[in-house]
Amino acid sequence: MQDEVKPAELPGAGQRLALRVLNLFGWRMLYRPLPGPRGICVIYPHTSNWDFIIGILGKWALNLPFRWLAKDSLFKIPVLGRWFVAMGGDPVDRSAKTGMIQRQADRMNAADWYWVGITPEGTRGYRPHWKSGFYHLALAAKVPLCLVYLDYPNKILAVRDHVFLTGDQETDLAAIRAGFAGHEGLHPEDAAPIVFADKKPN
Repeated sequence: MQDEVKPAELPGAGQRLALRVLNLFGWRMLYRPLPGPRGICVIYPHTSNWDFIIGILGKWALNLPFRWLAKDSLFKIPVLGRWFVAMGGDPVDRSAKTGMIQRQADRMNAADWYWVGITPEGTRGYRPHWKSGFYHLALAAKVPLCLVYLDYPNKILAVRDHVFLTGDQETDLAAIRAGFAGHEGLHPEDAAPIVFADKKPN
């Protein structure tokens, strides 16, 4: 299959082991090089706790320091907080009511390499729309998106399709929908429609 990653192609023993574990459970991984040193991985659909396990194995297979965002209070939990950081977690101070998007954009652009994974549904259960924070962050930081899907019927983890935002929301959402079309999560009935609510984050 086009862009499929094979264990023998990976340079590190840990990478090969992670991919072999995925393969053992019937999963394949598709990958194309990321279009720059900074960007946002949009992970969809997110309908199961298994998504995290599959995703972390994929991260280890690629051996890229992908990050993920979470509220800062989680990182203050003894021992667990340090583990979150080791796993690529990045704390976000949600108590600051304004400027959060721009602060995170500045943080991204100050780094030599910063790709962050975001699940725009925000929950494994059904919700009627996506959260738009990732979109406004990508525009503020002027970075591309990488569409990451976990296709359970075909057991494919894909990190390969890229979207360069135009700033026209409907045009951009149409491109995102096209990239995710035909790929279903473990519980497809819980996948949120790819639309935004009207409220714009700070």
